[in-house]
Amino acid sequence: MTEFLQHTVNGISLGAIYALIALGYTMVYGILQFINFAHGEVFMLGAYTGYFLGNTLGANNGRQGMGIFLLVLLLTMAVTALIGFLVERFAYRPLRKAPRINVLITAVGVSLLFQFSAQLFFGPNPRPFPTLVDLNGAFYLGGVQIDAIQIVVCLVAFALMLALELFLYRTRAGKAMRAVAHNPDAALLLGIPVNRIISLTFVIGSALAGAAGILVGLAYPKIEPLMGLMPGLKAFVAAVLGGIGNIRGAVVGSLLMGLSEQYIVVYGIPTLRDALAFAVLIFILIFRPTGLLGRRVAEKV
Repeated sequence: MTEFLQHTVNGISLGAIYALIALGYTMVYGILQFINFAHGEVFMLGAYTGYFLGNTLGANNGRQGMGIFLLVLLLTMAVTALIGFLVERFAYRPLRKAPRINVLITAVGVSLLFQFSAQLFFGPNPRPFPTLVDLNGAFYLGGVQIDAIQIVVCLVAFALMLALELFLYRTRAGKAMRAVAHNPDAALLLGIPVNRIISLTFVIGSALAGAAGILVGLAYPKIEPLMGLMPGLKAFVAAVLGGIGNIRGAVVGSLLMGLSEQYIVVYGIPTLRDALAFAVLIFILIFRPTGLLGRRVAEKV
């Protein structure tokens, strides 16, 4: 039982990271009804931003601590938020009225652009992520080891998710965002600046992806230009599992994805770890295409 609880803790920590990425997918889909496949690369750029900021601030020269970590985290979220804004403004907004296939191809093109540009500028070889804060300690609860890095990952991830929940349901901008997701044309008639709200959606989703990049860099201290590909796909599957377009569903789906991945490594076949995401996607699309918390919507013809 102790071993099972140990792997459950590990799975929750992994799922919390997936959730931060999945929220960006589900927010964009909820408003624009398309998948931003470049979102995984924003996560990767967040990790590299944290890498350069950490080294610039001297994290590998003894300047470590929670202050350095929070500063790098906030600055990285600001940088990735700007990247998300630019992607929406120059890549997606001109195609707002274009067929969906055009937007999908553009999203794939932006993803490839980020991947190969990162290889060009940062090099193809992995780089060690700087130690922003000393997280070598561990706590024991009933025989279950909880590493300090897992506590920090979960606290930061769930704090950001709670902040997003409060923003969506307790602020005027959040209510406007939900109104645009429900009916953009009606929201425009009510005076809501739809373009600004859409940009805000990309900004928030990209900032969360940047935070996930920092947390992954701390938990698995090695970054590379293609690191966003598989986590991005798994986070997308998690969003579909929970119900694409549903914020809480994205969190639930991500936690289930992290737990399932951990369990299959320990109790199943470890080589199927990455294949699990695609198996889950196929199963969901066949048997419950709306996801666990998604609702069926009648289509007008």
